Formats: sequence, C-alpha cells, structure tokens
Amino acid sequence: MIFSVNSAFSQKLLLKGSDSVLPLGQKVAEQFMKSNKNVNISVVGGGSGVGITALIDGTTQIAMTSRPIKMDEKLRLQNAGRQYKEVKIAFDALSIIVNPGNKVTQLTREQIEGIFTGKIKNWKEVGGDDLKIVAYARETSSGTYEFFKEHLLNRKNYAATCLNMPASGAVIQSVSQTKGAIGYVGLAYLDKSVKAIGVSTDKGKTYVKPSVATAKNKTYPVVRPLFFYYPTKSEAIVKPFIDYVTGKTGQGLVSQIGYISLDGF
Repeated sequence: MIFSVNSAFSQKLLLKGSDSVLPLGQKVAEQFMKSNKNVNISVVGGGSGVGITALIDGTTQIAMTSRPIKMDEKLRLQNAGRQYKEVKIAFDALSIIVNPGNKVTQLTREQIEGIFTGKIKNWKEVGGDDLKIVAYARETSSGTYEFFKEHLLNRKNYAATCLNMPASGAVIQSVSQTKGAIGYVGLAYLDKSVKAIGVSTDKGKTYVKPSVATAKNKTYPVVRPLFFYYPTKSEAIVKPFIDYVTGKTGQGLVSQIGYISLDGF
C-alpha cells in the first residue's frame, strides 16, 4: 500500500533508540521508502535512553524504546516544552540465552536473579557443569537492561562482574563464543549460535521457552511491548510512517522479523 505524503515528509526522517527495535525499524523503513521515493529514513540504535534523550533534545523525529518512558524523562520533556505521543508497535519475548555447549536448558527466575546479581557463580549450582558463569548484560542506557532488572532481578543491582555489551548483536556473539556465558536478547535476535532456555516464574513448576507462539498464548512469562515516541508537533510528518508500521503491511513485517504483532497478542 502506498501512503501519500506531504511535501514536509519529503525531508529526512530519523528513528533513534532501542537496539531491540532496531532490526524492526530498519526493515519497516526500508519497505516504506520503496513505496515512498521522496522519503529518506535513517534508523540508529544506541539504547532506549539514547532515543528518549534525542527526543528531548529535538534531534530525532521518533524515539524507539523497549520500555515505557520513565517519570524523569517525562519531566525533562515537559521542561523542554515538548509534548509527545506514545505508540505501541509490537511485542517481544525477552530471551535468556546460553552457549549451545551448556547442558542447562532451564532456569527459575530466582536462579536468573542469583546469576546476574553474583550470588550464583558456577553452573554446577544450577545443575550444569563445574564451570564459571560469565554473565553478559546490556549497557545502562538500554531499555532491555532496565526491563530485565525490573522483571527478572526483582529490581536488584547487577553484579559488578557482569559484562555490559553495547548491542544485542554483541551479546549474541559473546555468548556464542564463551562456553560459560549467559545473556539476554530480544526474540528477533535469536539464531543457532546460541541456545534459548526455558524460564519459570512459579519456582520451577513450569518452564517455558521463548517463541512467538508462547508469547501469543501468554505462557512465556517475560513478554514486553515495544514503542515509538514522537513529538506531537511533528505528527503531520511522522503519521504516514506510524500508520504504515501499525497497519497490516507493517505488522506483517513485525512477524517476519521475529517479534509478535499487535493483533497476535
């Protein structure tokens, strides 16, 4: 479907923020530009916090985030005189990953908390081999970092030994190359170089692995929405693209990328 755009939209459009949303933003932008030749869209990662800061500074038209906007960010936007709108664009099953050589296939939320807060240091403590655990996390500017801390670490601090990675691709690479590694990424980043494990939030009664199907039927316990935020004053410029992303074609691309479409949740 071709969206008609006004002359203002023939200018460049920048999407900035969440590394989790990045592959989706890139794919949708690429397809949108094929149908709208006068549109030039750039998509840049860096983390949800980076996207929101750019929105506050007025240096991006759309902030991509993997978490809701925080109260202090709302205040900063208010102080900057910037009204904004929130658009939910997809859902993601946040996946806990280990090296394929690791015999551990499932962990409870409490065990995950113990690993990432530094209380559990060896895989033999959770049924694995006698092997030191190497935990990989995202940077503090990442929405995934904050979502993981809130929902899986019970708001406890990460251990100082956690290795913070600048991007989800870096987490995948590090876990795939380190036998004792564990990390977390958005569902769309999963590939055969790592192993996604089952997660239990009922103290080990049931374990569920991440997938589009388990996210849709709400059996996988770590599902989150993904967002776009944009300035209200720029609505005329960004609305055609927003409508495309949330429409039938855009939501089809959401499923292609490996995330969960709005109508599928």
